[in-house]
Amino acid sequence: MSLDQRVKYRHLQCFLEIARQQSVVKAAAALSITQPAVSKTIRELEEVLGVALFERRGRGVALTRFGDVFLRYAGASVTALRQGIDSISQARTTGGMAIKVGALPTVSTRVMPLAVSLFKQENMGTIVRVVTGENSVLLSQLRTGDLDLVVGRLADPELMTGLSFEHLYSERVSFVVRPDHPLLRETPFDLARVARYTVLMPTEGSIIRPLVERFLITHGIATIPDQIETVSMAFGRRYTRMTDAVWIISRGVIADDLADGVLAELPVATEATTGPVGLTTRADTPPSLPAVMLMQTIREAARKIALMSADAPGPAPGRETAAPARAGRYRRR
Repeated sequence: MSLDQRVKYRHLQCFLEIARQQSVVKAAAALSITQPAVSKTIRELEEVLGVALFERRGRGVALTRFGDVFLRYAGASVTALRQGIDSISQARTTGGMAIKVGALPTVSTRVMPLAVSLFKQENMGTIVRVVTGENSVLLSQLRTGDLDLVVGRLADPELMTGLSFEHLYSERVSFVVRPDHPLLRETPFDLARVARYTVLMPTEGSIIRPLVERFLITHGIATIPDQIETVSMAFGRRYTRMTDAVWIISRGVIADDLADGVLAELPVATEATTGPVGLTTRADTPPSLPAVMLMQTIREAARKIALMSADAPGPAPGRETAAPARAGRYRRR
């Protein structure tokens, strides 16, 4: 059932004051309006709800059973509205607040720079601290309150206890090399030949490591004889450009490098490695106003980048599967 548009703030305010004063006369005096105006306002509210909210009792009034139920919700809604107004006022006048965000590599190069840029346009005077690291470490810091939110891939269920995940878009893993790599000239392309080269692999604690291992095994690659484990974007980017190494990494990390021609993507269909990317927050703690606004700009940035990725050409035979879907939520308690 949708909210009836006829219910106005004045109806709730009047209802709450009568319930508090247990008198229409006293409520009128407290609200600085006439008694007939108070009576008319309550009649309007009762007509909208289709029930009586008060009954006469001596010189005053008392809540009916329906009124008692409505009181809990009306009080909560007005309180929430006042808190929202106070939060905005406080954020505008005090400034100097800080938001601590944990960003995984998949969003550090594209989503977060755009999101923070959009956020700073609001001129809230808020300091944004962006922290990078392994997913398990960032989620631990989020759980203890050292971070306000984490942006990146959805973690394994055992790491999500007490946390809430909001899905923004999905992305896959890519196999990337320098633009003049020998593998780019091989026709037809054979994925097994990747094992002949040094392979930059995600570390054991990274989210995509199990996905990558399953993908390789599925395609007949049980082991990589020569591999380097890293989550460093700077190292991975530089090492791949200066050697014949193959870098296995989330496509969001190197999307700009691919667009600029700095790196090239091997023609590997990696749709099986596609996973959700989104916002992780504490399930039992409401975010601050600045955090809520930053989350809004993160959603906006994610939508823009997902649309750009969907329009951009991908390697044969697959394409980026990051669709700008409506946000969904995952919560584990």
